Amino acid sequence: MSSTLPQPEQAAILACTVCRDVQNFDLLIEDMEATLGESWGDLGFAEALAFFGQPEADGMEFIALAMDDADEDNLPLMSEIITQAKKRDIKVILIAEDVTPSALHSLLRQGADEFVPYPLPEGELARAIERIRTPDPVPVAAHDGPHLKAGNQRDGAVIVVHGLAGGTGATTLAVNLAWELATVSKTDSPSVCILDFDLQYGSVSTFLDLPRREVVYEMLSDTEAMDEEIFGQALVTFEDKLHVLTAPTEMLPLDLVSSDDIMRVLDMARNQFDYVIVDMPSTLVQWSETVLSSAHIYFATFELDMRSAQNALRFKRALQSEELPIEKLRYVLNRAPKFTDLSAKSRVKRMAESLDISIDLQLPDGGKPITQANDHGLPLASSAAKSPLRREIAKLAASIHTLKDDKAAAA
Repeated sequence: MSSTLPQPEQAAILACTVCRDVQNFDLLIEDMEATLGESWGDLGFAEALAFFGQPEADGMEFIALAMDDADEDNLPLMSEIITQAKKRDIKVILIAEDVTPSALHSLLRQGADEFVPYPLPEGELARAIERIRTPDPVPVAAHDGPHLKAGNQRDGAVIVVHGLAGGTGATTLAVNLAWELATVSKTDSPSVCILDFDLQYGSVSTFLDLPRREVVYEMLSDTEAMDEEIFGQALVTFEDKLHVLTAPTEMLPLDLVSSDDIMRVLDMARNQFDYVIVDMPSTLVQWSETVLSSAHIYFATFELDMRSAQNALRFKRALQSEELPIEKLRYVLNRAPKFTDLSAKSRVKRMAESLDISIDLQLPDGGKPITQANDHGLPLASSAAKSPLRREIAKLAASIHTLKDDKAAAA
């Protein structure tokens, strides 16, 4: 009988945190223990590179690369950690606190699989681990996105919708204008794509009851590598007539993408579609100038109230101070007064005069059917075809399409 007691097997290391000092991320420690028990370890930045060459690294599933603003000087080293991890099929979850969007963008483009902000939201690390462990059951190329042709040069018209205040109907206008253009003709309808550039609160997918795809974030993270196939995979199709680039599945910083990124997406869409409808965030960002410069028409929606008037004035002044082409702006008054409401119509006139603007389009209040249509994920043409709002948007689409046809014939 041997006097040597059997030793308990040590749990295999499935993951490691990689950071300057793990004690700076106490919530990460708690979540790693809650998710993995004792099957994880901790490494410094330099130690991680050495560890990847050890046999113990063969069974690793992922690393949680944690950093804060003090670590931005080590970006090259962290980029190398991500590169070496990916070479060994080790997933990378990026945990970041107070890191600039440019640094975050750089590391995500390097190949990080997931991003989780610190302090960690409740249960978010566990969900990120589940996502990297769950393979996509459908290959990306097999999704129902359109098959775009390389070399297309349609030179599509860019029509932008920008809400000057919350709840002014910008997304409703963008979605329904896109649908009306896509169905403007029974025999020869143009091809239409709608781009949801509100990376945080974009709701085009909700208004059309469409899924948001992870590949949207992947495409935006590396637009330099984007081609027709990648762009097509990021799109979803509504009733085989309207193509949609939804907002990403997670909320992202608006400056995660650069002006060059936005320009590449716009150029790709213009080459593939006759009309490109852009739903903008209400916030002005670095790349707002790029969208305005590319736009053929830039609709700015507002309402007959003080906040809208103040925002419209500030918006106009901001563009003028940068000498941007404000002549592209078309002001859209949503929930405009009825024809018989003379008092309110007088207020509209006074507002336009005080702001020194021309209100080019007045949309009627559609009431509850509009909210119901948006909640059900249907265009107004399908759920409230006789709505006065739907009729105005249909007339707008018809006039835009006629104008484009006239210009094409003249050319």
